[in-house]
Amino acid sequence: MGVTKVVEIPITLEIPVGPQHPALHEPLMLKVYADGEDVIRVDINTGYNHRGVEKLCEKNNFYQNIFLCGRVCGICNTVHANCYTRAVEYVLDIDPPRRAKYLRVLAMELERIHSHMIINAIMAEILGFDTLFMYIMRDREKIMKAKEILTGNRVLADYMMIGGVRRDVDEVKKDRIKKLLDSIEPDVRYYKKVFEEDDTILKRLVDVGVIKPRDITLHGLLGPTARGSGIEIDVRAGDRYDAYDEVPFNVVVRKEMDSWARMMVRWEETLESINMCRYVLEHLPSDGPAVPDERRLPRRFPEGESFARVEAPRGELTYYVYSVGKQIPYRVKIRTPSFNNIINSGFTYIGYSIADVPVILTSYDPCIACMERAVVIDLESGVRKLVSLRTIVKGGV
Repeated sequence: MGVTKVVEIPITLEIPVGPQHPALHEPLMLKVYADGEDVIRVDINTGYNHRGVEKLCEKNNFYQNIFLCGRVCGICNTVHANCYTRAVEYVLDIDPPRRAKYLRVLAMELERIHSHMIINAIMAEILGFDTLFMYIMRDREKIMKAKEILTGNRVLADYMMIGGVRRDVDEVKKDRIKKLLDSIEPDVRYYKKVFEEDDTILKRLVDVGVIKPRDITLHGLLGPTARGSGIEIDVRAGDRYDAYDEVPFNVVVRKEMDSWARMMVRWEETLESINMCRYVLEHLPSDGPAVPDERRLPRRFPEGESFARVEAPRGELTYYVYSVGKQIPYRVKIRTPSFNNIINSGFTYIGYSIADVPVILTSYDPCIACMERAVVIDLESGVRKLVSLRTIVKGGV
């Protein structure tokens, strides 16, 4: 009697997540290949939100580009504007007054607070905790109000300018911002406790999306994603730009390496940022002026190039600016943390279930608007080809 040999052939199912999906607030395509419920491969496709910001920077002057770069991302617009502004200041050899540097830190830390709160709220929504989502978003509005008091705008601040900031603060505004910070700190501590103790949150986040420190460095992952895996990397501590050399803070690092650790890093950083904002308001230098006279700003730009970094809420953001001595830059190159964290993270989904995919993606705090800036076409002939926006919209590239 012959031996019957049974060969099991796994059936791989391709599941498209996006570009329009309830779990994604921005257009991104994850092609998830699954064997049953287990993910065996993920392909990440971007390009659905292209705006050509880098190319537009070559058509506007250095001062106009401050507003343009501030619109690369709606959530972290002050850090984009700050990074570009400092890159231009390096070309011009301009050092802003200490008061302006302190106010820049205040604006960026307020932005870090509301950015971390919104992604934790979105994680609650992904897990089905709609009530928790609503409560976090309600309290986030206090920080949006503080940002409005400081900058004059609730979302797009347009606060940075070469040589300083656009608005100063008086004692009345400082007191109003302090009260808002005092009122939100107990709420943040409560939400942190919920993430630490709620059984449903722990079961969905703990040991899900584990990234070992070796993989963090191998794939160039940044920000809270890296710090959640024990990698102590923070541009604020590394470069000490603006007033970060004077404002005390701790770099938050956790060792758990999973999705829960990444969310907890953000809650702990939120508390650090609240203390940093208080310090700025209580130790604001009097030397200035914080707001420079625009009429006295340089109209001629020397030849040269510069590179600036900033610790955005999602990680290291970099700007490269190249000047050829004209009023318009020859090149502005932007590298955002989401560009690294999203495109390089396909391996982190493998081995987990399909239901874990939205959770792992959310733990990276994806910002697709930051990623979609330019389309680069490499032709074998070496001929440079210009692609119209109409062609891009029609899917021609």
